[in-house]
Amino acid sequence: MIGKEVIKSEPIPSSEVKEILENFAEDNELNYQQNVTLNHLARFKRYSADDAEEIYQKLTEEFGLRDKVAVHIIDLVPEDLADMRLIFAKEPTKTTKEDMEKILEMLEQYDFIE
Repeated sequence: MIGKEVIKSEPIPSSEVKEILENFAEDNELNYQQNVTLNHLARFKRYSADDAEEIYQKLTEEFGLRDKVAVHIIDLVPEDLADMRLIFAKEPTKTTKEDMEKILEMLEQYDFIE
């Protein structure tokens, strides 16, 4: 990747990545990596981009989670406390069991897209 540099790096939910790639594909031809990424994203259950944004806001503002952790929760779609513990395993601050349960309850309010 000669002549390219990273200007900004931030975690974004996979549903937003999928939407960006689909919009880009309308006017342009996708390269190999973009096609592989789009095919990969189509295989897993996920939230809509709007729901993902709303969940992200709740996780960062109400629960005080870091951006990276909030995006992991949105992308991995945890189903129980064991999944939540894996997501929080390497976090420097500990999240209580009660907060994890509240997050799971909040996630149950949202539907998946196909």
